[in-house]
Amino acid sequence: MRNRFPRDARLLRPSQFRRVFSSGPCRVSDDAFTLLAKGGEHEQPRLGMAISKRHVPRAVDRNRIKRISREAFRQQRMALPARDVILLARSPARRLDRAQLRRKLDALWQRLIKRCGDC
Repeated sequence: MRNRFPRDARLLRPSQFRRVFSSGPCRVSDDAFTLLAKGGEHEQPRLGMAISKRHVPRAVDRNRIKRISREAFRQQRMALPARDVILLARSPARRLDRAQLRRKLDALWQRLIKRCGDC
């Protein structure tokens, strides 16, 4: 059960999101997503998602992206450094199928581990 996605592995409060957005977080991105990471106060990584209507207008697409993103995070969670991470989606993400989304997210998680593991 170590691969669960419990409540304490999520960013829930606006203050938690503000802390990651402010003062120069570590950033990795591609054409569909941006990951922002900041050293967390916890000993495990936590995920927050900001999937805006502006970039992904249809609710069904936003929900699909969130579902796939949570699953990708859940499976990578043990390898990730203890950081608070926010996932931002861009417009191209809505046109990707499940396999493409998963490949892009897995590649971003690996880049995050390499780039932000020690910051």
